[in-house]
Amino acid sequence: MPQRSLRLCCAALLACIPALAMAQRLLDWRHRETPAPAASAPAAAPPRWLQIEDEGGIQRAWIGNPLAGPVQVRLVGDAGGGPRAVPALPVTLELEAGERRLAARLYPSAPGKMPPLRLDIDAVPGSPRGRADDVVYRLPFSGVPVHVGQGFGGAFSHRDPANFHALDFALPEGTPVLAAREGVVMEIRGDFREGGRDPARFGTQANLVRVLHADGSMALYAHLAPGGTGVRPGQRVRAGDRLGLSGNTGLSTGPHLHFAVQLNRGMRLVSVPFRMAGPLGELRFARPAVSTPAPAAPGSPL
Repeated sequence: MPQRSLRLCCAALLACIPALAMAQRLLDWRHRETPAPAASAPAAAPPRWLQIEDEGGIQRAWIGNPLAGPVQVRLVGDAGGGPRAVPALPVTLELEAGERRLAARLYPSAPGKMPPLRLDIDAVPGSPRGRADDVVYRLPFSGVPVHVGQGFGGAFSHRDPANFHALDFALPEGTPVLAAREGVVMEIRGDFREGGRDPARFGTQANLVRVLHADGSMALYAHLAPGGTGVRPGQRVRAGDRLGLSGNTGLSTGPHLHFAVQLNRGMRLVSVPFRMAGPLGELRFARPAVSTPAPAAPGSPL
């Protein structure tokens, strides 16, 4: 499993242009869309992560949340020599699903002259007020033996806070993946087709479904098959509903399902311990010898 902190960055470079729009596909780090005027987007389209609009020589920086659940976003500008931002950067906002909000106005250093400025967006899914209730999760599959290939604190990829309390279930490819708890589908990714052991190549490329629960926690189901997601963002699911098919995409040593329960701890995604039961009762998982997750490495992709 890749080092999934689910921290995204997108960038926009401001210059003397009428309007500029940049967007970032979550989990596709440093991806850039072709700049487009705001009016070109269909009315029903989800908001862009970052959009810059001209207001009579003043640039307005709008932050949007295209996910079907809350997200915490921070707008950061490079230091020195750029336009004056009001309010001063960085600015941190919490946005509900589909919400778009004005984050800052950028004023030129001289009339008619807007110096270059790099803007970065950090976004972490979930509300920082979320909690993890003591819930017994159901097994996210059925009809196949339970085999945990990597447990809490696993040495291969479960050492960062976002994945420390995660389980990797070895599953044949194409096994139906079921919701372990009722919630709302917050995010899906299903367009990756390959998997392997190279973090540089596969570290950000796992297909996944993220489900938001009523307490604000989120379940992550990852490494799904290409095109193997059978739900849509905003869809409510019950425990046992089919979410997709297991696969072997992203940073992976073999077909499996990566499952974690995560919380946003103030612009920081962390996994939390959870309980789970199968047909024969509650499962017992080995606990890690070291109980403290290692800090995420600088620039970790997920």
